[in-house]
Amino acid sequence: MKNIYINLILCFSFMAVLVGCERELDLSNPTALSIEELLQTDNGFELLSNGILDAYQKVPANEFLLVELRSDNVRANSENGNFPAINAYNVDPNNGDVATYYSNNMATIKHANTIIDNRFLAPESQQYTVGEAYFMRALCHFNLVRAYQNIPYVDKVLDVTKGEALDYPQLGEAEVYEKIIEDFKTSIAFLTGVDQNKYRPSAGAAICLAAKAYLSQPSPNYSEAELLLASVVENSAAFGYGLLTQDREDAVDQNSDAIISDKEHYYGLALEYGRVFGNEFSGGFTADADVVLDGSWSNNSGFEINNEIIFSIAYDLVSSDNYVTSDSGLDDQIETDSESHSFAMTLQGPSNGVNIASLDFLDVMTPELQPVRFPVSIKVLSYNPIDETNDTFNDKFPTDGEIGDNDWIVLRYADVLLLYAEAILGDVGIDGSTTDTRALDAFNQVRTRAGLEEVVNLTKRQLLEERRVEFVYENQRLYDLVRFGQADEVLQNFSNENSLFYTSEKKYLPFPQREIDNLPGFYTQNNGY
Repeated sequence: MKNIYINLILCFSFMAVLVGCERELDLSNPTALSIEELLQTDNGFELLSNGILDAYQKVPANEFLLVELRSDNVRANSENGNFPAINAYNVDPNNGDVATYYSNNMATIKHANTIIDNRFLAPESQQYTVGEAYFMRALCHFNLVRAYQNIPYVDKVLDVTKGEALDYPQLGEAEVYEKIIEDFKTSIAFLTGVDQNKYRPSAGAAICLAAKAYLSQPSPNYSEAELLLASVVENSAAFGYGLLTQDREDAVDQNSDAIISDKEHYYGLALEYGRVFGNEFSGGFTADADVVLDGSWSNNSGFEINNEIIFSIAYDLVSSDNYVTSDSGLDDQIETDSESHSFAMTLQGPSNGVNIASLDFLDVMTPELQPVRFPVSIKVLSYNPIDETNDTFNDKFPTDGEIGDNDWIVLRYADVLLLYAEAILGDVGIDGSTTDTRALDAFNQVRTRAGLEEVVNLTKRQLLEERRVEFVYENQRLYDLVRFGQADEVLQNFSNENSLFYTSEKKYLPFPQREIDNLPGFYTQNNGY
């Protein structure tokens, strides 16, 4: 099998992946010059590519509201705006967040297409920017097809004065996914051998996201996904990827040289898990309480570049009254880097009445069941399991929501490992299982980092539930349920228990009414709206 992995890498023209020096991107104004002027400068394509990443910074700003808030992980306070309606699967097609999430992805696609349309002019030293453009175009369409289902796939800069938008009707899911995968694979060819930077698209990230697209399409292609993911997992050292963790044998009490206790081990693992998100813990270990951490988390940008992060969107902490939100204008966007990746997901979430853990989720996220993930994912001081009306909040992104410094992680290695196990399981049904050692090893790496026992037989249901607690507040749960074919059963039960309005059609958002109104009679509204 190892030869297959190596041959796969060669098929994508892989050379050794070099890990370069990384830093927060300086996303300065790429529109100060015209496109023609930029293309004539020595670094014009680099500036245009920075413009793609700058445009994408607006995309995560309301993603939580449209993805995680429509899962069984979280709920919204019934007193706050239209958030409870989103949480209740009662989304209005005129909803502003529905419109801006679509348009922000499409705006990023336009930036990407600017490079792709002019790719033959790119000098040899900036060919990598063409790969970045293909990557980002694929990523944005991947966001859109999972959110809205049937969407146009826009592969050029459109001239609206010539009505070119009419050449791009909504396509079925399968056709959209085919184009997404093609774009990711094209990006691999351009990004091969390019120094890896976790703040920029890379060949490794493209391989993994192409595999995720294979798993997400209406008829999953498990074998192709498995081959792609194996080429990364089986060569993780070459890519520089790995989990942040602590081996029990290496964690020795410095005073006595004795192996540390379980709780001390959980404490060390929790510190490592928190670092994945760029967070630093201020406080200490407590052996006498259910929660092993006694203190608080804060963002430390020095932790945000680590081996578990494969691709993330950078945000800088800049104090400004003009922070960027999902509906900011272009001039606002480039004026300052003080952009919150999601006001709802950070410390400001409670003030909006979102970011509240559901009772259903708190049944599986407890200090006893999740000794490592709990003190990193849940704001401990807000936790009171005795009071069912209590609001329990997220602590993965402990930053000020207006001038936040937490980066937004698009892809991390724990996701790759669990996707690999998913691909190996294949189409076995939700209660199907495997004893394949490759799947078990990948799954157990994530599980042992969480301080939990390894498994010797892995079911697809176990994998789904492991993903739930590993990626809570990372906008994965809803799409995991859809991909595993469990959205209707799980969300219908959750809806019934909480007097919500879920139906099978509501797993997708309404197609933005603004887009329908702009081209009357061209786009069709999704079923159920």
